[in-house]
Amino acid sequence: MFAHMRIARPVTDLELACRMYCEALELRKIADFTDHDGFSGVMVGHHSVPWHIEFTLCHHHPVKPAATAEDLLVLYYPDADEWAARCEAMRKAGFVEVISFNPYWDVSGKSWQDNDGYRVVLQNRAWVTD
Repeated sequence: MFAHMRIARPVTDLELACRMYCEALELRKIADFTDHDGFSGVMVGHHSVPWHIEFTLCHHHPVKPAATAEDLLVLYYPDADEWAARCEAMRKAGFVEVISFNPYWDVSGKSWQDNDGYRVVLQNRAWVTD
């Protein structure tokens, strides 16, 4: 089984994406690179989770972000106070609250969209598997 997961997304503004996700989700910049074979990027994560997000910018052939309403990063916050605090942090960081394309996500959560159209769902429930 793999030991770590990276979610890679092209963005239009590296600094803005880094700031928004770090402020809203209590992440921090864990790595970055500049003009590596025509790409620059920044990675954000948290020491307590086995995943991170990489934002990239192509300098020679710009890649336009092409997120859809169902391309979601879903995060679970079972504690109601922590969930409410994260929702407020999302708003303050510049995310816009949106109605989910799939109404399931609005039952126990809220959906947020960043400046590139990527969506983050904050669920106020625990992740439980069978």
